[in-house]
Amino acid sequence: MSDINNNEEFEEFEDLGTVTLTMEDDTEVDYAILAIYPVNDRQYIALQPVESDDLNDVIFYRYILKSEDEDPEIEYIDDDEEYEQVLDAFDEILDENMFEDAE
Repeated sequence: MSDINNNEEFEEFEDLGTVTLTMEDDTEVDYAILAIYPVNDRQYIALQPVESDDLNDVIFYRYILKSEDEDPEIEYIDDDEEYEQVLDAFDEILDENMFEDAE
């Protein structure tokens, strides 16, 4: 995984780097890191395939940084309510960014 810092606040869509995930069929897919942001005292990460610009392709994981010396970990979100909260928070971030860009 790339070197990522852990900010409590949302980091705008700056270059946060990329991460390569290995799929169940052992293929590797490169993802751009769109955002790392808090929801209910946890951190989450929004990832989009590098070759896609479609926001429907964005995936979300829990983001865990145990210490500055270790690489971050990501965990699958298996709770539907938690996933909805993470998705809603990301939608708010998108709305805020679109509003700021319009000004």
